[in-house]
Amino acid sequence: MDSEVSHWPERAASNNLIIEGDNFDSLRLLRSTHRGRIGTILIDPPYNTGSKDWIYNDNYLKKDDRWRHSKWLEFMYQRLSIARDLLTPDGVILVTINDENRSRLELLMDEVMPGMRLGSMVWRTRQGSNDTKAGYLSGDHEHILVYANPGFNFHGYEKSYAMYGNPDNDPRGPWRLADITCSKDFKARPNLYYPLVDPDTGIHYPPNPDSTWRYQRSTMEQYLAVGQIAFPGEDQEVKTWATLDNLLADIEAGNVPKSGRKPLLRTDLPDLEQWVGVPVGFARPQFKRYQADLKQTHQPLSSWIVPKFEEGDYDAPGSFISTTNHEGASGVANIFGNRVFNYAKPVTLIRHLLDQATQPGDIVLDFFAGSGTTAQAVLELNAKDDGNRRFILCSSTEATAKEPDKNLCRDVCAERVRRVMSGYGDTPGLGGDFAYVTLDKVEEADLMFEAEPRHAFGLLSLRETGYLSEPPAEQPVWAVAQTASSAIVLCPRLSDEAIAALNALPAQQLIVYTDRPDSLQEALAGDKSVTCHSIESALRYAQGGNQASAPREAATVEAESKPEVAQ
Repeated sequence: MDSEVSHWPERAASNNLIIEGDNFDSLRLLRSTHRGRIGTILIDPPYNTGSKDWIYNDNYLKKDDRWRHSKWLEFMYQRLSIARDLLTPDGVILVTINDENRSRLELLMDEVMPGMRLGSMVWRTRQGSNDTKAGYLSGDHEHILVYANPGFNFHGYEKSYAMYGNPDNDPRGPWRLADITCSKDFKARPNLYYPLVDPDTGIHYPPNPDSTWRYQRSTMEQYLAVGQIAFPGEDQEVKTWATLDNLLADIEAGNVPKSGRKPLLRTDLPDLEQWVGVPVGFARPQFKRYQADLKQTHQPLSSWIVPKFEEGDYDAPGSFISTTNHEGASGVANIFGNRVFNYAKPVTLIRHLLDQATQPGDIVLDFFAGSGTTAQAVLELNAKDDGNRRFILCSSTEATAKEPDKNLCRDVCAERVRRVMSGYGDTPGLGGDFAYVTLDKVEEADLMFEAEPRHAFGLLSLRETGYLSEPPAEQPVWAVAQTASSAIVLCPRLSDEAIAALNALPAQQLIVYTDRPDSLQEALAGDKSVTCHSIESALRYAQGGNQASAPREAATVEAESKPEVAQ
């Protein structure tokens, strides 16, 4: 852990992380500490365009590389396979992708996450462009693929009840008028073609022959009996035809009830005689839909993301607004004073997505963190609803042989988050903290020579508490997690002082990681229930499960993998 880059105003433990290193290695580390704990994963991976948007094996992959798509898919497969295991039972992963690679990525995600596909959203990335593809077609949109575990739902938008009222003091409460016809015509559903008669006035209303009544006679009679059909008032036109010839003449002249411009009475309709000698209303009956009968209290989220520059009703239920890619880049420039990153997603888009996908206490993971937009969105959303969402960002340095000193993670991502927390220019800070972690790969044979007890403490702390802090180096025993009855601790070096400190702990159940577990087990024999493990086990089996109380089995470690050590 790099304390100089970390942002701890109060020098306390932090559960927000920025991890510098290859994101495959970062994900492997998180699999040991956060398996099943991530509520939302939101990533903006490289789009594999053949331009300098993706570094593969320390080189930019060229557009004419015949294996370009295969390499990219394998690259994504390795990372998505681990990401899937990090999600909570109601977790979701949202992946932005361009139109060119959407189909490839979607097929891959169907394989990695079978049965988890919810759908996709469409986002307008720019207002207009002269940059056209073949066929004079401009690619001005991107997709957001949505895959989730069974327990996930977007929040949606609370329905507006402004259209509901109760002018007639209906005992069933507020209601609104709704159409009472269906999409079938009188030939397809002859049983739905019949007069609807107002029981109070005796006025007959013809159905629309092209979209007949929604309900059969028996059902309609039930609705009539309880007053759920709203008939027109006295200000409508009512006509009575004394003879069939009179009716036919008015049909010819167009003097009959209409739906829009289409007549409801025509010469090709059956039983025209039923409209002779009875009052026929020219207005339309409607159905009373009661607010109390609504099964859903929220409007679902629309898959169409409304561009801010388009005209329309931006407050329409079910949709949200987003700015364009230009606003994403300019937002970063406003924070830094110059354009240090060109491909940032607008924070508006990410904040709205997280608002819909997360709970106030969720952990949000972005393992293609780029400039840190996701962290800013989390902080803004917490400020909006007083939530306690946490973020984990994974980013590489993007250093190459030509740019060996480049460090995107430290100089752009972490620096942006720090400025958003502390404030920049005239913009007040949102507060918060984060721990900055760097990953080192250690050869298997060198693990116990290069790794240190503080590395094991960091892994155990993340796994057991979700927080990362500096260990109390001056103390003989480092508490990882403890309650009144139990504790998980790390003893960096067995000594008489350490034994005394362990005996002094009030907890009766101890799980201790130390350099000499067998000796400590003997020294602590007494009233306490003590289980001792080696510090090496916490490091070597970091790729295993979530239980810190038992050493990881060697079989859980990938044979070709080297242990990951958080610095």
